[in-house]
Amino acid sequence: MKTDGLIELLVKDVAPWRFRSILAGAVAGGIIIAAILFFVGIGFRPDISEAVESNRFLFKFVVTVSLAVTAIWVTLSVGRPGGSLAHRGLALTIAPALLACAAVVELLVLPESQWMPRLVGHNARFCLTLIPLLSIGPLACLLAALREGAPSSPGLAGAVAGLGASGIAATFYAANCTDDSALFVITWYPIATLIVTTAGYLIGRKLLRW
Repeated sequence: MKTDGLIELLVKDVAPWRFRSILAGAVAGGIIIAAILFFVGIGFRPDISEAVESNRFLFKFVVTVSLAVTAIWVTLSVGRPGGSLAHRGLALTIAPALLACAAVVELLVLPESQWMPRLVGHNARFCLTLIPLLSIGPLACLLAALREGAPSSPGLAGAVAGLGASGIAATFYAANCTDDSALFVITWYPIATLIVTTAGYLIGRKLLRW
């Protein structure tokens, strides 16, 4: 059977509504796992009651939730036979664009002497450790869902799943992180996200092949 014919058969077999339901269950499961790990082992930052009154603190969640939502939305596209980034891939630029704008504003507002201290922060090591750790559950759930979707590009699907898992994990971690500067977030959060995205790509290439 030719590849195009096989893809057509898989598209018919993997009903969109069924895959959406499976993916929704995977997202819910991933959030629950990350939440349990967060509340049992990490918890909120000590000054959370004061932090919620800060726009910089709240903006971190705008970025992380945007990443999670857009990546999961794109997963719906790349997770099925014949799916690609053609129609939904642009949505993945929303979170980086928001963060870049915030970083530019901070550079314009802050004196140059504060740029590096804000960028380095105090929690880089924790950021690079805890976001990947909190991503394990969500990534496993999303990859399991993608196994039911039979994506045409296993590596790409795994990478996008990694982005979604990172967004979920970073949303929880942001509630613990005391570094609220956009300069810190734009430096360290993407590195942690890249670690998870790379893992998703490598695992996806092997796990999602058909």
